[in-house]
Amino acid sequence: MAEKKNGIDQALIRDLANILNDTDLTEIEVEQDDLRIRVSRAGNTQYVQAPMAAPAYAAAPAAIAAPAAGAAPAASAAPARNPANTVSAPMVGTAYMAPAPGARAFIEVGATVKEGQTLLIIEAMKTMNQIPAPKSGKVVEILVEDGSPVEYGQALVVVE
Repeated sequence: MAEKKNGIDQALIRDLANILNDTDLTEIEVEQDDLRIRVSRAGNTQYVQAPMAAPAYAAAPAAIAAPAAGAAPAASAAPARNPANTVSAPMVGTAYMAPAPGARAFIEVGATVKEGQTLLIIEAMKTMNQIPAPKSGKVVEILVEDGSPVEYGQALVVVE
């Protein structure tokens, strides 16, 4: 017992780390008597940095959709985007373009969508959330890749 008070109980820290892995939590804190231990995943840093990386996600699909276009045209096209036509992420999660792996994508560039039609799915906390089209129109641009992380408010799709 005195050994735990003089040093850090490494077994407890390993157990807490295993709980993080098993439950997909990002942080856990335990307090016993005068000892308090908090274990946190390094992934928290990614969430802080992700908003800075959001423009990179927005530029990448434009370059994929038009391989001949360089990075400069994709970057210059982004400011011309009308916010009223942009569907943004309502939550943090992982974007999926199809209902299941290997299935046909919900939408593709040039497709016509109806108001309420599912554009993509965002998985958040093991829950699949369908993202509907806010209005009818034509899909002009898809700004995220299948399986990519998305941040709250990040532009996902442009529907005109």
